[in-house]
Amino acid sequence: MDKVKTQVVGSVSEASGSPCKKIQHSSAHSNLNAVTPDDIAHFAKFLPQNAILSTLSPISIAPSEIEQYNTDWMGKYHGSSTTVLRPHTTEQVSKIIKWCHERRIGVVPQGGNTGLVGGSIPIKNELILSLNNMSKVRSFDPVSGALVADAGCILEAISEYIAPHNHIMPLDLGAKGSCQIGGNISTNAGGLRLLRYGSLHGSVLGLEVVLPDGTILDNLSTLRKDNTGYDLKQLFIGAEGTLGVVTGVSILTPAAPRTVNNVIFALPTFENVLPLFKLARQHLSEILSAFEYIDRTSYDLAVKHGQGRGLSEEEIEDAQCFVLLETSGGNKEHDEQKLNVLLETLLESDSPMINTGVLSQSPAQFASLWRLREGITEAVSKEGKVYKYDISIPLSSFKEVVDATREQLQRKGLLHEHAVKHVLGYGHIGDGNLHLNIVAAAYTPEIEAALEPFVYELVASYKGSISAEHGIGAMKTHAIQYSKSAVAIDMMRRIKQILDPHGIMNPGKVLG
Repeated sequence: MDKVKTQVVGSVSEASGSPCKKIQHSSAHSNLNAVTPDDIAHFAKFLPQNAILSTLSPISIAPSEIEQYNTDWMGKYHGSSTTVLRPHTTEQVSKIIKWCHERRIGVVPQGGNTGLVGGSIPIKNELILSLNNMSKVRSFDPVSGALVADAGCILEAISEYIAPHNHIMPLDLGAKGSCQIGGNISTNAGGLRLLRYGSLHGSVLGLEVVLPDGTILDNLSTLRKDNTGYDLKQLFIGAEGTLGVVTGVSILTPAAPRTVNNVIFALPTFENVLPLFKLARQHLSEILSAFEYIDRTSYDLAVKHGQGRGLSEEEIEDAQCFVLLETSGGNKEHDEQKLNVLLETLLESDSPMINTGVLSQSPAQFASLWRLREGITEAVSKEGKVYKYDISIPLSSFKEVVDATREQLQRKGLLHEHAVKHVLGYGHIGDGNLHLNIVAAAYTPEIEAALEPFVYELVASYKGSISAEHGIGAMKTHAIQYSKSAVAIDMMRRIKQILDPHGIMNPGKVLG
């Protein structure tokens, strides 16, 4: 099969004055058709009027009314879709996909649109299939913890639904107030609880998926164990809507911890982070639920933009980086005793690993410390236009990668107030996931050329992954070979060809 060539083109948005991403694929759309008024008339036969948004007749709304669907939340990716459909049921999704399959119309499934790699934004004028109206919890078993829900359920809303039953969702994200569980699964989102509860490949019990020809695959099992042949649901976890539309989810929710604590540490050097992580695992073992790394630049920007402070100015004066540690367990006294032993060990050491630390003393302080970590994304977005790289690398190389990227931009003459203002890193030490962020005054071809393929080659040199939890989307289709072998890519293309021979599902994403 011929390789799909990708070309990144920068264009200027009149509204913002900043470049927007338009990614052109040489063959992804060659056999696809645009939506027509006849297609709108067909959809109107089985969808209510408020489920169809289109600039085409007879709906004829203004393009501005669907701009929110055509643009990602960062303002980085822009599509030109004319039509957004918002079905209420799986059967309606099936009819839409079947029609698009027959008519060769490209379809972009869209959840909360909180992604960072352009995966839910049309590349051209594909039809947008929004899951916003599919937001019902279908069932919950408080004994087993098995939850069955529509794919359009907001993550935070599901969390609030099961909270009275003393259960929590196995994943927690900064975008929990707007991201949808179907999108989380389609991108295999990781988040802040992966250290304790593992990935969605283990938490998801079953899926309901509308395949590219409109067939409904009902695999919504709530069984913990089912060893009858291929585990088909795994194909769709992380497939980013390229193999079908996830419409229903069965997921195992863990029992809520009876007690939680968190503590923020200021460290004099990055070299102390891994010894601290090792010591924390030894002392806290089963109650350690999060271990988050925050470099000094990330911390300072979060404080600057009102995301909390955590420590006083005097306490952080000589700190190079910070660690936010969380414990969750079933016995308050037991957990606090373990945590106190760890703190005493750290404070009494002959060569201290930490400068200082603050243990939350109330629910308000607990929330405040997490707000500092979760607020970094918002803080950097207020500082400028952000190039985001979500990578998996060895824990020991977090700082090396950030420093190497900063040095690369310095060599290119781009590290100044009018180009790149900050290079920073933060992430999940527990699973080796670094969020490398480059904050610029504007998105420019010069900055992108300095960063790519440099960052991808750097990651490959550590045998890492160019996408730890955000996915490939439109942003990284040209770079997948840095993390996947030619054999693996060929197998993925074969699977795509079998399930979606017309290439209508999220064209131009993942494999290009």
